[in-house]
Amino acid sequence: MKYISTRGQAEPVGFVDACLAGLAPDGGLYVPETFPSIAPAEPGESYVSVATRILSAMAGDALPEATVAGLCTRAYASFHHSETTPVKRLSDSLSLLELFHGPTVAFKDVAMLFIGQLYDHALTEQGRHLSVTCATSGDTGGAAAAAFAGSQRVALTILHPHERIAPIQRKFMTTTGAGNVQNLALTSDFDACQAIVKGLFADREFVADVGLSGVNSINWARIAAQMTYYAVAQAAVGPNVPIRFVVPSGNMGDALAGYVAARCGMLGGGLDIVCAVNENRALADILDTGVMRRSATVPTHSPAMDITVPSNFERLLFEAADRDADLVRDSYQAFAKTGEAVFPDSLKSRLGCMAISGMSIGNHDTLAEIRRMLDQYDELVCPHTAVGTAAAHARPSPAHTVVLATAHPAKFPEIVKLAAGVDAPLPDYCAHVADGEESFDVTDASLETVRDAVSSLAGVRV
Repeated sequence: MKYISTRGQAEPVGFVDACLAGLAPDGGLYVPETFPSIAPAEPGESYVSVATRILSAMAGDALPEATVAGLCTRAYASFHHSETTPVKRLSDSLSLLELFHGPTVAFKDVAMLFIGQLYDHALTEQGRHLSVTCATSGDTGGAAAAAFAGSQRVALTILHPHERIAPIQRKFMTTTGAGNVQNLALTSDFDACQAIVKGLFADREFVADVGLSGVNSINWARIAAQMTYYAVAQAAVGPNVPIRFVVPSGNMGDALAGYVAARCGMLGGGLDIVCAVNENRALADILDTGVMRRSATVPTHSPAMDITVPSNFERLLFEAADRDADLVRDSYQAFAKTGEAVFPDSLKSRLGCMAISGMSIGNHDTLAEIRRMLDQYDELVCPHTAVGTAAAHARPSPAHTVVLATAHPAKFPEIVKLAAGVDAPLPDYCAHVADGEESFDVTDASLETVRDAVSSLAGVRV
């Protein structure tokens, strides 16, 4: 199994190398040369069994299946539900796919804990160290901190937009006390954090000097690991039952994992994905109009989705363009220069036929949906999940709808309290985070400042 770049100017690499690199050297994203055929999940099959089958297929001969099984077993041992990501049926037509039973009570744990195991295994075998960077709009940073804290092989730098994430989200990443983890609060928005990470990768000499890697949603291991809960959900609802998945979306990595699961034959009910976004509607506009346009980020009640440049769209564009890397590269070069890329009509048509659509939900409707979910279903949801359920209610479907519940409501207690008038306490197993001592530095959104910080931590190596 080899991996190629969406921009066509990087040599094919194996699974482990693609995952350790994060971003391809030509600035593109890694995708498999061909999508493997993978047997669907069976009803009642264990999560580790399904994850092992998927990740072994994605790894090919880069990792023995027994090694993958061990990585998955260790990764998911820290989840606090016997089914790892259970499907909770609320009605005959609506279910929630609960993705928040990991140590940082958000869906990012599913992939990040596997990545932590994969990196430690691969780097130990190779005798290497890496400097991992992570730009976060909220939950990725906490999941990365949990996965890498104390690692002897990884120095982790987390970037988050200062005062634009929930306080408890910040605490999950700033209270580890680990010497190999540093947190930088940048005085800008998430898109600036993400742009700085890409700027670091553009300096190939710097990449080589510090052994730079990234674990944002651009990392293929995250897409591969997240495929598992789509397969498990299909088996739980019914192996061949049509399902409409509604996915609260920012960078589009979660939705992209569903697309790949379908391409690999794991969704017997067919592909139907709605990307539910907040007032930062760039992804919905791209899918609706075929125009990618830069815009200012608007702060919302669902801050982890306050993103206007959905990085994983590049992978979907690559497939819609029949893997025309030149078209993808030209589109992103135009976007970088002018802030806009207009796709040809033929490409717009193909995007429209991929069974992936977008829908935007406003701030007011998000708050109203949190209240509605409590009143109608006795279910307290986080604001991001509420964006998904609001989209599901606004656009009925004959298929059974599964909304991805991306975080525990306790990650956003202030917003939940505002919307529903009730408290949302953290689960007992992570209540200690609220009182933990934080460590983070507020700094300007400067490529040079971040480069210096990454270099400094790389020299410490805990």
